[in-house]
Amino acid sequence: MIGYVTIGTNDLERGAKFYDALLAEIGATRFMEEDTFIAWAVDPSQPSLAITKPFNGAEATIGNGVMVALAVETTEQVDALYAKALELGATDEGPAGKRGEGFYAGYFRDLDGNKLNFFCIP
Repeated sequence: MIGYVTIGTNDLERGAKFYDALLAEIGATRFMEEDTFIAWAVDPSQPSLAITKPFNGAEATIGNGVMVALAVETTEQVDALYAKALELGATDEGPAGKRGEGFYAGYFRDLDGNKLNFFCIP
């Protein structure tokens, strides 16, 4: 159902470096790019994640209550990707670990303050 998720950035180059390094860990690469927009996907026919400067030219701000959840296969991947995000400058929003029955996730905010997580259902 989800085709892509777009999150705002005020520094496209800085955001691109962060997501190039982080999403490479799950095999995602850039597949769409314009002056103000970059999208990554593991496969262009699958859902993707994009960063963009806001179309209206205003400053990008984070959405209160908005979060992007990125699915992976194993708890080890969640642990590694959560650690990689922090290594790249993300801030902790909840360490990788079990959340209730059958759900494992690590939460972080990217360099622009957008909230994301990597999760799996082991």
